[in-house]
Amino acid sequence: MLMTRFSRRETLLALATRLLPALALLLGLSAALDAADRRPNILFIFTDDHAPHAIGAYGSKINKTPNMDKLAREGMIFQNSFCTNSICGPSRAVILTGKHSHLNGFMTNGNTFDGSQQTFPKLMRKAGYQTAMVGKWHLKTEPTGFDFWEVLIGQGPYYNPPMRTPTGTKKYTGYTTTIITDIALDFLENKRDKEKPFVLMYQHKAPHRNWAPGPGYLNMYDDVTIPEPATLFDKWENRTSAAKTQTMTIERHLSVNDLKLNIPRGLTKEQLAVWNAAYGPKNKAFKKAKLEGKALVRWKYQRYIKDYLRCIAAVDDSIGRVLGCLDKEGLADNTIVIYSSDQGFYLGDHGWFDKRWMYEESLRMPLIVRWPGVIKPGTANHHLVQNLDYAETFLDVAGINIPDDMQGRSLVPLFKGESPADWRDSIYYHYLEFPGAHSVRRHYGVRTRTHKLIRYYNIDEWELFDLSKDPDELVSVHGKEEYAAVQKDLEQELSRLQKLYSDNEPEKSGKKAKNNTRGLKRKAKQVKLQKVLHLEKPGAPLPKDLDPSAKPLTVGAWCSPESGDGVLIAHGGESTGYSLYLAGGKARFAVRSGGELKEVVSDVKIEAGKRVHIVGTLSATGKLELLVNGVVAGRGAGHLLPSKPFDGLSVGNDAGSLVAAYTTPTELKGTLEDIRIYWGILDAKSLKVWASK
Repeated sequence: MLMTRFSRRETLLALATRLLPALALLLGLSAALDAADRRPNILFIFTDDHAPHAIGAYGSKINKTPNMDKLAREGMIFQNSFCTNSICGPSRAVILTGKHSHLNGFMTNGNTFDGSQQTFPKLMRKAGYQTAMVGKWHLKTEPTGFDFWEVLIGQGPYYNPPMRTPTGTKKYTGYTTTIITDIALDFLENKRDKEKPFVLMYQHKAPHRNWAPGPGYLNMYDDVTIPEPATLFDKWENRTSAAKTQTMTIERHLSVNDLKLNIPRGLTKEQLAVWNAAYGPKNKAFKKAKLEGKALVRWKYQRYIKDYLRCIAAVDDSIGRVLGCLDKEGLADNTIVIYSSDQGFYLGDHGWFDKRWMYEESLRMPLIVRWPGVIKPGTANHHLVQNLDYAETFLDVAGINIPDDMQGRSLVPLFKGESPADWRDSIYYHYLEFPGAHSVRRHYGVRTRTHKLIRYYNIDEWELFDLSKDPDELVSVHGKEEYAAVQKDLEQELSRLQKLYSDNEPEKSGKKAKNNTRGLKRKAKQVKLQKVLHLEKPGAPLPKDLDPSAKPLTVGAWCSPESGDGVLIAHGGESTGYSLYLAGGKARFAVRSGGELKEVVSDVKIEAGKRVHIVGTLSATGKLELLVNGVVAGRGAGHLLPSKPFDGLSVGNDAGSLVAAYTTPTELKGTLEDIRIYWGILDAKSLKVWASK
């Protein structure tokens, strides 16, 4: 037997040789695991209706936003950031899916989001991220793809919000901006899995209508006059008829709730005392002034814009709290912070509030990103980007493959200071919610760096703007000979983008949401007569949860009006609702569905000072009828209400956004009594008894 003797050194070398592959494997796995654990966290801060020109970093002339501005100084600000469809729910659906509205199925706020479809939170969760959603969701279905979520119900109120959770509804007391922030901080400090990277969608209601400031901000800007936009008194000349038929003017369409001339519902005793102390003296001074004409418009603008900015101030302070938490928890260096909003907003520009348009103030979105070690602090990016790119960006940051069916592009190369040669030279836009709130016509279009082409396809009208010469979009040059070549190029580019994004029948998109009449009628026929309200006179507490959707209605009251104008009963607002009112000495009954207004007018004059019984009915087939003193005084075509109105019930005025075509003030002067609402049509005998009292 041959024996070989090895030295100790040789033995150790032999062992090492055999163990090295195993050690290398273990070290590799350890490194891989370490790398996975060190993937960046993502904090997505999102607001509702925050226009870039109300952010200091974007050059705001009307306010300062120190914490948002800090993010811009420490990161990158995008100067050409745009949305695909300027309205709340659709913008959120685009961000979740990385697909245009016509593909993700959420084209209008009346749609319901399909939570079973692919979204970036689902993909990130599958790849090992902890996913969380806090605040405004606004997609009707429950959030999917999240490990943790607490969301507002619908739009949610500004005070004392109930929050939906996986285990049921939680009721909070306090200011909604603060509460959403508290929940987000609790997640960061206590509820996150510290072994995993996270993506937190921290989403505010503010500064959405009706701009109710928090307790500490009610008197902010009281001693300041906010500069007016140059276009506050725009008359929309040299543009299409679409600009002239909207219902979003500062002058005519702000409600008494918007203007804080009514006390908000749902406040605690303590909150109400603070509110009245702030707005009571201001409202008294306004009523005493008896303003008219341009002076009244200017007052409305100041009231609106100050409340809007007060809401933003609360959001900015809350962002400061969250950034401080990242520092305290040692998360700041490995967390990407993104600030954005679902679209832009009109801040009195062109005499308007709201959004929806492809015009610049509505189309532009804020986008500010801080990524320590990757983004050079204090940089500005001028590439054309959209909310269509957000999902792809989040996935790329996490090292997750971007699905081929997503339609945007990752912004990561732009974060790194690169300028890809094949980056887009144009963006595509498509708005679909008409009929709808504010009566903005459906339109699609293309924007390049220098020009914009818009088609309002339901009225067959076009606009073309030269943005380099006309940044305020005051004069359409469509059809002008000198722009013929530009117009042709833009038409071709528009066609290319529609093919690229598979918007193959753009002028038929969204019709599905409108074709629900038959289903509503079937539901209406199943409704049994039910009395839902009976008040001897105004002053009693009103029900909060009345739901007239898919229901025939009987609504009426006795009244002794002092004039021929005023609202008896209003339920809902400019999107969905009904109203029984007087105008020009005649009774009127109006219903609004998807923003489309239908009404019937009495054929008899209502005399001031005389007691009169007025009833409006809406049948299961959508027919309107108006009765005065028990006699039919008018008939017309209407439509059933497709959903529960956002605005509540008002008696003696219209305290929400306005249902019908009247302007503020809408209060009925005189007496109002025996007020009733029925789900269903009251029989002729019962109507006769009611009208004979």
